[in-house]
Formats: sequence, C-alpha cells, structure tokens
Amino acid sequence: MAETLCTPGERLALAAEYDAGSGTCVRDSFICATLVGVKRVLPAGEGEAEQRPRVEVVRSGVEPVVPRVGDVVTARVVRINPRLAAVDILCVGPKPVRQRYSGVIRVQDVRATEIDKVQIQASFRPGDVVRAEVLSLGDARSYHLTTAKNHLGVVHARSVAGVPMVPVSWQEMQCPQTKAVENRKVAKLDA
Repeated sequence: MAETLCTPGERLALAAEYDAGSGTCVRDSFICATLVGVKRVLPAGEGEAEQRPRVEVVRSGVEPVVPRVGDVVTARVVRINPRLAAVDILCVGPKPVRQRYSGVIRVQDVRATEIDKVQIQASFRPGDVVRAEVLSLGDARSYHLTTAKNHLGVVHARSVAGVPMVPVSWQEMQCPQTKAVENRKVAKLDA
C-alpha cells in the first residue's frame, strides 16, 4: 500500500464506507484529516458484520524541535554589543534544531546579582557556546534568553590562541597553553 501524505482538512474517504480513526474527524459525510501525517486504512475487524474499514492519520517523521518558554537551550554567540549578546540556538535540551532560531541575552539577563555591574564583553565573546533558558519569544523572531542561574552560562570557549579554555571560577576561564585568563559568565556543570 502506498503511503499518502495528508494535511488537516483534507478529505480522506466517505463516512458511509469507512469508520473515522485517530487523527481524523467526520465533516459533511466525509472523513477528514485533523493533522499532518500519513493516511492508513485498517481492515474491518472480524466477528462483527456491521464493522467497516477504519481510516486514520499517523504523524510521519520526527516532530520539529521548537524552543519553548522554560526550555534550556545550547546556543552559539554570533555577535555582542554593550546591551546584548546575539546567539543562534543549536539545541533544545539534548535535541538539535533543524532550522535557524536566533536569540538575545540582554545585559540584565546575564546574572541574577549585581545586574548594574554586568558587562556583555566581560561575559561572552563571539564563538562561545552557552547554555541558557528561554524567557520569552521576544521581538522580530528572536527568543529572549537568560543565563541568570548557576548552571547557565558559557560551557565552551576558545582562547585567542584557538585552544579550548578551562573554567577557573564562575567568572573566568583560562587558556591551558598560554595561561591567559579571560572573563566569562561560566556555567557550573555537573561533575
């Protein structure tokens, strides 16, 4: 049997000839799809003379991963300015995203304490990989993110020499090759 992709509202069969299964509804004597997926026809059950074949729609493939408020995301810093860090979201939880989602970490959302002393350039640099939490949808299709918890912040950074840096405190990372120390808002990772 060939799989037929269908969309919500699409007429699948006559209600007089088939029973409506999951992912479908009856509208104006037709069985219609209520979700995007693949149409399947299940044969009539044995034992009952009145039973008809059943039409259902099953979701196909993997559901898209979309950031939601409260989700912890992994993102890469693409640019910074004195008021915010612009990021591209790479993963939502452990799942990678398939399309590009952008976000911003505003200066007031970097830390929970001493907000007036926060400087973006002392917290993030372009290329850093950060763990952040989604606050809201924000403006112009960019998510508002926060790193104002201990387990949120920079999880991977490279030094000027191009070497992955090692955290030395909650606000500093060190290059193991040159021993240079750079400021970052470091995430406290579980050991």
